[in-house]
Amino acid sequence: MKIAPFLVEEWMNAYETGARYNIAETCVDSVSLDELFALTGADKAAFLNGLCARRLTYGDIEGRPDFLAGICKLYKTLAPADIVPTHGAAGANHHVFYSLVEPGDVVVSVMPTYQQLYAIPASLGAEVRILPLREEDGYLPDLARLRALCEGGVKMICINNPNNPAGALMDEETLQKIVAIAREAGAYLLCDEVYRHLTQDEVYSPSAADLYEKGISVSSMSKVFSLAGLRLGWIATHDEAAKKAFASHRDYDLISCGMLDEAVAALALAHADKLLARSRAIVRKNLAVLDAWVARQPHIRYVKPQAGTTALLHYDLDIPSYEFCTGMYHATGAFVTPGACFGEERCMRIGYACETDTLEAGLAAMGRYIESLAR
Repeated sequence: MKIAPFLVEEWMNAYETGARYNIAETCVDSVSLDELFALTGADKAAFLNGLCARRLTYGDIEGRPDFLAGICKLYKTLAPADIVPTHGAAGANHHVFYSLVEPGDVVVSVMPTYQQLYAIPASLGAEVRILPLREEDGYLPDLARLRALCEGGVKMICINNPNNPAGALMDEETLQKIVAIAREAGAYLLCDEVYRHLTQDEVYSPSAADLYEKGISVSSMSKVFSLAGLRLGWIATHDEAAKKAFASHRDYDLISCGMLDEAVAALALAHADKLLARSRAIVRKNLAVLDAWVARQPHIRYVKPQAGTTALLHYDLDIPSYEFCTGMYHATGAFVTPGACFGEERCMRIGYACETDTLEAGLAAMGRYIESLAR
């Protein structure tokens, strides 16, 4: 099977470990196990003693019960039987496409977004129709154009809410209109929701899996819960045919997730309110820092994110984004992601959910570099 190079992941692999100021990272500032115990108030000794006493079997094949129950609390209508644990959200997206998409199927995907949402179905022989998200629309979808792309039949519509890389957030009214388009077409609606709950305002962001009988939500422990090292994600849906396909394909490529990982995730989700409060405090504080910096930069503009951990920063310099980002990396150690990784030029994606000191130092380095190019 041939597949397009995964541009954003290749970029991260090449440069992330050597960055002085990593402001390309998209997870909310990661926590250690010690920090997790401190945040949750759990009995560290009791938890670790219980974990160490367990034999390292495959564990719960369909998912540890309290882990599944913790996931269900993040939705309004889902039961444990509606959840399929996976190896991260990347594994979840791949599993959805691998299970449901066949050669000749039509898949509609927004762009810019995480490349999996259009590159994987294309590699499986699907006809992928792109719905461009435009800066002038606040990176929100043009629903008339979406409806037109679905004419003639479509197997799946792929969206990302909140959006990576732009940080745009579709409200419930918009999602309901997309659901209506998907329902009319008889299509699955896959929504990558790994940044869900990370809103800038106190609003509830609904899930596609709650809104639509053929809605499929993908999420993970990585971005919102700061536990990327667990490599745990999930698929959530009410659709019985999809769940049957997921279970069948899971026997071939997954079997189960790690029992140690699921134990830690279950602990975190039992105290999801505490971790969410921490994460929201970080993204709200740091977006204010970023917003103030953008306001001071004569060569930078952006659509201010409404949610998530990322933003697209557009610049008015006549230099391609790969050249800009590599030059800045080597000159200053500031690490961001070229917009070209998302099919966008003259811009860069920044991740603003790191430690505030790192963000401030990285932005200062970026400002100096941009000023040197603009002279």
